[in-house]
Amino acid sequence: MVTGQVQLVGDHAKSTRKNRSNVVVWLNSANGMPPVRPVSESDTARLPRLVQRDKRFDPHILVVPVGSAVEFPNHDPFFHNVFSLFEGKRFDLGLYEAGTTRLVHFDRAGVSYIFCNIHPDMSAVVIALRTPYYAISDASGKINISNVPNGRYEMEVWAEGTSPDNLKTLTRAVNVSDSEHSLGTIRVIEDAPPAPHKNKYGRDYDTPGTDYPPTAPH
Repeated sequence: MVTGQVQLVGDHAKSTRKNRSNVVVWLNSANGMPPVRPVSESDTARLPRLVQRDKRFDPHILVVPVGSAVEFPNHDPFFHNVFSLFEGKRFDLGLYEAGTTRLVHFDRAGVSYIFCNIHPDMSAVVIALRTPYYAISDASGKINISNVPNGRYEMEVWAEGTSPDNLKTLTRAVNVSDSEHSLGTIRVIEDAPPAPHKNKYGRDYDTPGTDYPPTAPH
């Protein structure tokens, strides 16, 4: 078991210091080993899901292997319109009603920022990785990565409130062995709190939070 401890640093971290969850840490092999084989729908009994419920995505952060298909079921009693136009996987699921679902294949590594075109407060992140060695920090900031073979790795980190430049400074080489299995303290600088975003047309939301009824699109 490879362990680590996330520490939040910076002005924005003052209000969230007690909750250090949703920081993603992963290890890429530096031993010349091939990346994890892309998955297909037949590889898993149940597909990972990003559920729309109470005008929220659950979970807020989802990590999947490259090639994974992710379900986007709508459990609210009104329409949603899920899209992602930033980095990672670009898609637009259109308007779909309560009780229905859509499917997206995350066929390339990267970070996908996901929103609803109707409800501006809805957001989620899907991170597609080419390694099976990753973990998401818990509320206390603890990291536990299971079943990591001994060897040399490159550690990478992602945190929603941290700029790309500061995330790059966290990338470093690590060794995993019987006597070395701690990543130590990972100091994450929260210098880029999430900002308001545009709708899928690149414009401000016209009527924030309007609920289309479940019988027909508005």
